[in-house]
Amino acid sequence: MGLILVRYGEIGLKGRNRNLFVRRLRLNIKDCLKRNRLAGEVSVHGQRLYVETDDVDAALPHLQRVFGIVSLSAVHRAPLDVEAITAEAVSVARGAGLGPDRTFRVEARRAFKGFPLTSPQINAHVGEAIRLATGARVDLSDDADVTIGVEIRHEEALIFAAACPGPGGLPLNSQGRVVALISGGIDSPVAAWLMMKRGCGVAPLHFTQSEVETAKALENCQVLDRYAYGWRIKPLVLSHHEIMLPIVERLHELRAERWTCLFCKHAMLRKAAQLADEIGANAIVTGENVGQVASQTLASLEMISMGIGKPILRPLIGYDKVDIMALARSIGTFGISTRESQPCPFLPSSVVTRPAMDKWLGLRERLADVLP
Repeated sequence: MGLILVRYGEIGLKGRNRNLFVRRLRLNIKDCLKRNRLAGEVSVHGQRLYVETDDVDAALPHLQRVFGIVSLSAVHRAPLDVEAITAEAVSVARGAGLGPDRTFRVEARRAFKGFPLTSPQINAHVGEAIRLATGARVDLSDDADVTIGVEIRHEEALIFAAACPGPGGLPLNSQGRVVALISGGIDSPVAAWLMMKRGCGVAPLHFTQSEVETAKALENCQVLDRYAYGWRIKPLVLSHHEIMLPIVERLHELRAERWTCLFCKHAMLRKAAQLADEIGANAIVTGENVGQVASQTLASLEMISMGIGKPILRPLIGYDKVDIMALARSIGTFGISTRESQPCPFLPSSVVTRPAMDKWLGLRERLADVLP
């Protein structure tokens, strides 16, 4: 069986609650293995988790999508003998491509204090052997091309080189659940992903207005589900037309069509709050960003948020659009979100850009019987 070393980050700062987060992370890793039909065992030793599996290469890319994992390394084992450890470290260094044109350092961690060499002595002994065998130059700084890790445990030594990055954050389903508004656009799937990274189980809510946009939203939910180890992404689709038609007709009667977009967002938030109550969610998540469009000015955000019975979380609120697109690309939703789109059928010819609070309150009162 091969061995993978799993490192976590923020979880280590949780004090007396740390064991709860580690337990959740272990369960999510087991779910990852199960969903990808990989045999394996997950164990906890001190501040490390280890995955034993017979297919390390297949497991690594899946584990890189488990929230809470900062990095992973495929590990080589050696008996608790100085020369055996050194020989295995040289083999690992060669496998990592070390040669005269590259630099390296050795970082030993001695959990078993009964081992005859201290960590600095292991670093020096193993490092000298690697230098002689490969011709690589020693660089003790973070700029070294390769870091060879050596961990001394009670029963064996573990040696590794490459560290594969994970998404970090907190284990999914460790922070309750949220309802996430998901459109066919770029921003909302990224916002949902960021809340998943903070440990929240996401219940996507999509208001369908066309087959084109709904197909994009549901495909993006499938992408999010690839990260949802320890949770299941189960989107709920509601009719945008049924919710908006009475509102649009009333605004037309009042000759206030320019307010359509604000009341659309307000109505969707109200409906999301109702769903949150039904499923026991603690908050609503949106992909809104300050000033991106007219309905996302601070004044507009204040108005559409009024009277919503749940906290509204906006993880992208201060992001630059370029940064959001970069995140979407790394997650895998960008290509889906930027396919051919279909505009909202209720979009007015002009929208209110400087909404006045007294006008909003007056309209909201006159629309009270058609709002969700």
